[in-house]
Amino acid sequence: MKRFPYIVAGERTMTHVPETSRDLEALRVWVERKAQSGEMVGADTETTGLDIFSPTYGLRTVQLGDAHDAWVLQVEGRPEMQEAARRALLTVKRLVFHNATFDLLVLDRHLRAPFTALAPKTTDSKIIAHLFDPRPKHEGGYGLRLKELCARDVDPSAPDTQEDLTAVFRSIGETKATGWRKIDINHPVYLQYAGLDAILVSRLLPVLEARLRQAGIPKRLVDFEHQIMSICARMERRGMLVDQPYVSALVGRLEEEAARHAGRARKYGVTSVNAPKQVSEALLGMGETLTETTDSGALKVDKSILLDLSDLDQHWQPRGTRTPNPLADAVLRSKRAGKWSTSYGIAMRDGLDVDGRCHPKVNSLQARTARMSISGPPLQQLPSGDWTIRRALLPDPGTRIFSVDYAAVEMRVLAALADEPVMKRAIAEGRDLHGFTAELIYGPGYTTFHRKLCKGVGFGKVYGGGATTLSRQTGAPLPDVQKAIAAYDRTYRGIKRFSTRLQSTARREGYVVWTPVGRRLPLDRDRVYAATNYIVQSTARDVLCQALIDMDAKGLVDEFLYLPIHDEVLGAAPDDVAEDVAREVGKSMAMDFFGVPLDTDPEVGGRSWGSLYMKKAATMIENDPWYAAHPDAAHAAELARA
Repeated sequence: MKRFPYIVAGERTMTHVPETSRDLEALRVWVERKAQSGEMVGADTETTGLDIFSPTYGLRTVQLGDAHDAWVLQVEGRPEMQEAARRALLTVKRLVFHNATFDLLVLDRHLRAPFTALAPKTTDSKIIAHLFDPRPKHEGGYGLRLKELCARDVDPSAPDTQEDLTAVFRSIGETKATGWRKIDINHPVYLQYAGLDAILVSRLLPVLEARLRQAGIPKRLVDFEHQIMSICARMERRGMLVDQPYVSALVGRLEEEAARHAGRARKYGVTSVNAPKQVSEALLGMGETLTETTDSGALKVDKSILLDLSDLDQHWQPRGTRTPNPLADAVLRSKRAGKWSTSYGIAMRDGLDVDGRCHPKVNSLQARTARMSISGPPLQQLPSGDWTIRRALLPDPGTRIFSVDYAAVEMRVLAALADEPVMKRAIAEGRDLHGFTAELIYGPGYTTFHRKLCKGVGFGKVYGGGATTLSRQTGAPLPDVQKAIAAYDRTYRGIKRFSTRLQSTARREGYVVWTPVGRRLPLDRDRVYAATNYIVQSTARDVLCQALIDMDAKGLVDEFLYLPIHDEVLGAAPDDVAEDVAREVGKSMAMDFFGVPLDTDPEVGGRSWGSLYMKKAATMIENDPWYAAHPDAAHAAELARA
């Protein structure tokens, strides 16, 4: 038995590394004692990286521990150790991981320790930390990473082993990303690091739980988040098929597009579209006015500013309010094509499992408002109406894709929380809410532009956008936007009162707002106006999560669902029942929310996610000469016609 002592918070701890059958018997005795007492056991894994489903991925060690002892099992290539680790994990009654989704999926796939057996008895200390303060440390929060939390609540020297391990990686010519695969599995620093994580998370959890109780955060919310974690992890495990010929051709097209638009930018002296200083200087030279600056004082030329200069709205549609600047347009399009090629095309092309599936990581509790995010690839960032990337993801053979989303869920949640009678009446009557608003403000003869402006103001209330931002997005003069906001506030007085009340309460209670489910949302002192934005977004997210729990109880999740994306769920069902399943999912999602109906819009497509969007673009596809030159992608037009 190898042993590594270490002092944590002034107390001696020991990391045990079994080498023989006799050593494993000592582990078995320890595990049985923990199981009989029902004590929480810290757990962790060390692996070759983050791409869990890659054919070359490997699990190296499994560790379990309490506040004083840890056991590191070197399972890489050792069946006896693998069985001991699996038996130990299944035997103990309660487990705590930090960022449990990752470790549970690793153990499910690479140790055959079933997710369904481990998840119900797992507590995720990262969830507990997020529920107290969802802000990362660099945003002024308490922190969400294990080492930074332990440095604050367990032992200030907790991060030391990570720094030591990074030094070892450098000494063998590796980086933080590659060292996990290459370091000798018997290296003492590596084994010490592995064991200490199990000890640290065991010590951290009671502190976090006590803080949660002291803050008044209900246990039902903790249970709610663990249910959502489990549901999202199972969807991640399932993954989606990728149309590999289409993706390979798409990467080539996007790279070609990025280069073409970069060539346009070079005509204006911009040799790199990713060099803000070059872009800003060239735009100034063309007579444009730039006023916004970064924290360092440099002129901003971010996406929103370039869209404005290109006369495009947030959905990349022409606004018709100014002459588009050709350089801004070229920079925008080159950067987008480059990002799509790398973040989506190459990620899907090179990130597949042995069955040709990609497994987007569903981060169930991510933003400050608890909104979910998806990475690898970041599918929640796709433009709402674009089919290009979505076309690459396919349902299983013999099934059709379907999507169910909420109808204007944020606006309806806002109407319910604010108890705004005029808006609630419009929703109850089935009115187009933005058209209804435009009619109230501008009269029956309102224009398309008036509706667009009212829509922007409404979403500004939800997403926290001010008059300047809205003016830039819509192209409307700032005075017109300010008048529209004032008229909106007069029309929907309940929303203004609600926002004022939230901000007043937040200032009085330490710059915190609470959602209906008891979620604590800290506010920045200089952005208290974001209170409405936070509570609406967070509540809309919780509405979808409750729907996921309801669907899971009906057996719909594991059989049919692929992904939750903002206010939408994506799934697939056999051809002959796809319409029925989509309707059932829609019924499960629909609900009455404080007197406001949250309606859903089920839609069934064909043989790709993109088929839900492609019919609108069929003519464009067929007329695009690129397809004529790329036979591998030509069948996209056929799908669009189907």
